[in-house]
This record gives sequence, structure tokens and C-alpha cells, in this order.
Amino acid sequence: MPVVYHPTPIGVARIKEEDGFISSVKIMDHATGESDEPTPLLQIAAQQLDEYFAGTRREFTFPVKQPGSAFQQQVWECLLQIPYGKTISYLQQSKIMNNPLAIRAIASTNGKNDLAIVVPCHRVIGSDGSLTGYAGGLWRKKWLLEHEAKVLGVGQTKLF
Repeated sequence: MPVVYHPTPIGVARIKEEDGFISSVKIMDHATGESDEPTPLLQIAAQQLDEYFAGTRREFTFPVKQPGSAFQQQVWECLLQIPYGKTISYLQQSKIMNNPLAIRAIASTNGKNDLAIVVPCHRVIGSDGSLTGYAGGLWRKKWLLEHEAKVLGVGQTKLF
């Protein structure tokens, strides 16, 4: 399973490829190992992340697949429907999925998302507008939401 470490404005992205898919994008404080020779797919993923951070890309087009149950796959698919620069609450996500009683399971699954930024769990916030639960750290969640607002020209308008 080839892995590359790629610098971003919010840390080092560890990008993993498995069976022709990007299986993980994790943002960390620093690299925890050595990069492998980048495959064409890893190069595309790194380039698209660079474009996202430069404000020229809003959606990712490389193939992704992360292991998970059918329920987890549904939760992650729902995240992909949240428009760039917009936020929804965990409660809204549970209602969109027609499963309002599963709000805790949905929130837990969001936290298990292994494709940071690409599957935009950072766009899910608390019902009261607070920033809650982000595996990469709340400061990164805030940075990503502010970045998307700036790209959209929303400026300092508070998203959360």
C-alpha cells in the first residue's frame, strides 16, 4: 500500500493508495514515516489537494474507497452531498439520511472518516452552530471552513 506525505497549510497530509483507490487522507502535525515512490494516482491526489488549498478546486475527482459497513458508507456518501463552503448540523445530517434517531451513530461515523477534506466531515457542526468533533483538531476544522468561505467570497461572515 503506497503512502506519500504531502505538505499542506494545515499540516502534512498522509495519502494512502490501495487497489487503485485513495483509501486515506489524514492531516497530521508531521510525517510519521517515509514517503514511497508516488504512483500516478498519489500524484493526482496530492495535486488536487494543492488545488483545494489554492482555492481553485471545490470537488475531488480521484477514485476513493474506505472500508466500512453499509451504514458507514451511507453516512460518508451523505457528507459528499454537502456543498463546498456550506455547513449542516449533525441533526440535519440525520434527518437528510431519514434516520433522526441515529444522530450519535452518524456523528461517530463522521469521526471515523479516513478521507479528510475529500469526504468533507469538516462541514458538519453542532446544532447550536458550534464547532464540534473533528479528528484532525478543531483548529483545522475552523481553518477549513474559513478557507472555503474566503474562496466563495463570503469573507468574514461567520459560518458556524
